[in-house]
Amino acid sequence: MIEQDGTVIPRGFDVPVEPLRRAVHFAGEPGCIADARRLATEFLQRLRTEWCAEVGPRSEEALLLVVSELVTNADRHSGGPYILELEGTDTTVTVSVYDSNVALPLRYPPDRERVGRHGLEIVYALAAEVTAERVPVGKRVKAVVRLTRD
Repeated sequence: MIEQDGTVIPRGFDVPVEPLRRAVHFAGEPGCIADARRLATEFLQRLRTEWCAEVGPRSEEALLLVVSELVTNADRHSGGPYILELEGTDTTVTVSVYDSNVALPLRYPPDRERVGRHGLEIVYALAAEVTAERVPVGKRVKAVVRLTRD
């Protein structure tokens, strides 16, 4: 609130204007997937602190699983380095993974007999929105995870 003399008097608390962002480059060494999960956990903690996000255990587990699946896919199928980018507010976290492979991921129909290739099914089940697109470096797979207090 601004008083007549131009003095700014804060009321309540300030909400950040820009989403919180973090990006990390991975070269594919052993442990990258665990490192990506650790990064996501730290990112959620910053959202709790800086955005006052109320993140329940289900939302946290969903986010960690989405990060694991997308990073695992990039690790297995790109044959090169990849980037994990997280962008969040108090209501959502967008997980983007960039890799050098131009082939867009295939979403297979559910099949209990199939061994493997269930990662994208899991991501679609947990995320509010999933997109994949070609970008100048290869492709980007993006998933939006809603944060709830559950």
